[in-house]
Amino acid sequence: MAVSASMPKAVANGIEDVRALKDQVVGPSGWREVTQEMINRFAELSGDDQWIHVDTERAELESPFGTTVAHGNLTLSMIDGLRKELSEWSGFKLGINYGWNKVRFPAPVAAGARVRCYLQVVEVSELGDGWFQIVTRFTVEAEGTEKPVCVADSVGRVLTGD
Repeated sequence: MAVSASMPKAVANGIEDVRALKDQVVGPSGWREVTQEMINRFAELSGDDQWIHVDTERAELESPFGTTVAHGNLTLSMIDGLRKELSEWSGFKLGINYGWNKVRFPAPVAAGARVRCYLQVVEVSELGDGWFQIVTRFTVEAEGTEKPVCVADSVGRVLTGD
């Protein structure tokens, strides 16, 4: 997916630059379509093949959404690809995914919908020995929906120093 030159991006070199980004909303990323094929592949990989995800005929008739919907965890996992367009951090020895804090799926992602996300650094904490913990809130929206489809706080850790 091509990123336009005008797309906002959080560029940080070192922990002080990350701290300076705190509370700024960055984005949106570009749009990405959530296809039925992606949903089917995720169902196969995860073992979650509930009919609301994979049975298009039944979903049309019985689902309150009128169609199949993506797994919440598929939407959550898509953040990793969308976030690459939103931030470019350097000046660290390494960074790790430490986990997720609060994760919510306020609205469904219908098969065929396009999603994009925003990020906001909400917390930067010094852990000692050159380690810092950074909590970043990701808000994912689907085209044409009022509520976000995912709001999740990613917890990352970075190591500074030589």
